[in-house]
Amino acid sequence: MMTPAGTIMAARVFVIGAGVAGLQAIATAKRLGARVEAFDTRPVVEEQVKSLGAKFVKIDLGETGQTAGGYAKALTPEQIAKQQAGMAKICAQSDIVITTAKVFGRPAPRLMTKAMLDGMKPGSVVVDIAVESGGNVESSRPGEDVITPNGVTIIGHPCLEGTVAYHATQVLAANFAAWLTHFWDVQQKTLRLDPPDEILQGCLITRGGAVVHPQFAPKA
Repeated sequence: MMTPAGTIMAARVFVIGAGVAGLQAIATAKRLGARVEAFDTRPVVEEQVKSLGAKFVKIDLGETGQTAGGYAKALTPEQIAKQQAGMAKICAQSDIVITTAKVFGRPAPRLMTKAMLDGMKPGSVVVDIAVESGGNVESSRPGEDVITPNGVTIIGHPCLEGTVAYHATQVLAANFAAWLTHFWDVQQKTLRLDPPDEILQGCLITRGGAVVHPQFAPKA
């Protein structure tokens, strides 16, 4: 999938979306020797992308940002058009494109159009990680590998982590262990749940019979 250093030109990988999945994709591609570029509408993640050795692609979309929950804010139709035009140039030069954009509680945003796919090189590969929630890529289909007329392969396998269940479970267990350790009082040998704790506030949904998490609280 990638190319060894010093033999032939390194593969170019473009990662769209720099959340948890996107950052992992960047790190993996860099380890395999690829030349990696990444884009996200949240300027705050630029430092994280660069820390992994990738180039952060900047597209002038005007005012963007993220929600209180850390998700990218929805773009206007004009911003989406600018974004797609900017990404089309990068996609045309890339050997592999990985799309990872998901929006909590809503269908995945459509990032790659048919026109963008038509502009890619024959033999290029697009991986749509958000296919189970509607897909980031036009023409992607859940559970199928789609080959476009110009020879671009679109991989739309839902729940990719399910294909490596053993290792996915190890990672999930490590996350839960770290989460529980944060609340564990070693001396008292009990969980210490302090309401002002920032981590607790982020994962506490109900308390005392009421919904306390702002993302799930009833709208006024």
